[in-house]
Amino acid sequence: MNPGRNCPLHYRYAAKSLNRAADFSADTLYVIGGLYGNQPALRALRELAAAEPGPVTQVFNGDFNWFNIDAAGFTAINEAVLGHRAIRGNVETELANDDDASGCGCGYPDSVSDAEVERSNAIAARLRETARKFPELRERLAALPMTLSVTVGGLRIAIVHGDCESLAGWTYDESALRDATGHERVVAHLAAANARIISCSHTCLPLALTLDTAIGTAALFNNGAAGMPNFAGTSFGVITRISTCAATTPAALYGTTIDGVFIDALAVHYDPVAWQNEFADQWPAGSAAELSYGKRIANGPRYGLNRAMGRGIRISHTLLQQVRAAGERS
Repeated sequence: MNPGRNCPLHYRYAAKSLNRAADFSADTLYVIGGLYGNQPALRALRELAAAEPGPVTQVFNGDFNWFNIDAAGFTAINEAVLGHRAIRGNVETELANDDDASGCGCGYPDSVSDAEVERSNAIAARLRETARKFPELRERLAALPMTLSVTVGGLRIAIVHGDCESLAGWTYDESALRDATGHERVVAHLAAANARIISCSHTCLPLALTLDTAIGTAALFNNGAAGMPNFAGTSFGVITRISTCAATTPAALYGTTIDGVFIDALAVHYDPVAWQNEFADQWPAGSAAELSYGKRIANGPRYGLNRAMGRGIRISHTLLQQVRAAGERS
């Protein structure tokens, strides 16, 4: 095993395992990946859901822990998230595991430097120290499923953390979807899972696109991270909203519609100063997390909104108006 790069066999599953009776159905669904222990983002999510015209089913699709190494933050995040639907990401899987041979369990590709991998393993080891103080929460994390099958408005949705083959799969990363081969793999996953939408995160950068399948238009939505900036010069997280009702919130960024079901990326406008202070209190300058994530938390990654919007994805009307207004002011 190469900790942080290779993943154990128990991370694996077949895409066809998602072709099962729906675990539940919803009218409006929030898929929230990569919260990373950000409590201000959790508060912002509550506000987003409260502003919806009807009830919202929230699904946390893994890695809701990461930076929350303080006991209070660890308990607050996990008790809040476990009050909703959730699946475990590689972080939760490794927190519940006494064997640290897999490191962070991220399954990083070769494009990620060895230094980054080593720092992620160090973050996971430090977080595991905190988790061991809470055996009951660890048991609840271990009991979480790796996938969910859901219906919204009659459309079947496969909710995963990585991809439809592995808890820490990277085949839904932007770099893996730049050619026809990558798209064909997703179409095969959709067919095996009997799904029209795949909702994921793990790769930490958002991406959305539509694809043509034998049963009609389908979509892949990777929400990136709910608890960190996703685009250069921004300070908001991103989640995926799937609903029978159109998104009217100004938080809508981009999306598409399939058979009357609306799929949108929503901005999570948490308090960036509160989050930066919370992060700095736990991970001071020179720490593993600060070296790997400090600049991103302050300024966002080198990634533009245009890169997240693939085939068949439209910018939201509200955001378009904001962009035009900004252009007129400048």
